Amino acid sequence: MPHDGNLKGIKGMTPNAGSLLKRSMRIAGHRTSLALELEFWTALEKIARARGASLPVLIATIDEARAKDAPDASLASAVRVFVLENRI
Repeated sequence: MPHDGNLKGIKGMTPNAGSLLKRSMRIAGHRTSLALELEFWTALEKIARARGASLPVLIATIDEARAKDAPDASLASAVRVFVLENRI
């Protein structure tokens, strides 16, 4: 789901570069929220499109790997590292 410029930051303001955007989604049957900077959401959406996956499916895959490889890491941190390692 690409952003449309109408996304709201955590404080309800239009996001600026570096500001956090919070999205809620269902991952592995559970609702969760994830706060990332606009730049990471944009890159994550590009990666998902390139892989033909939905954003929740891609994030679930990242979460599964995080749980196995680095269970103490936060999901947001795992997503950021994934984006940096898989930047298109």
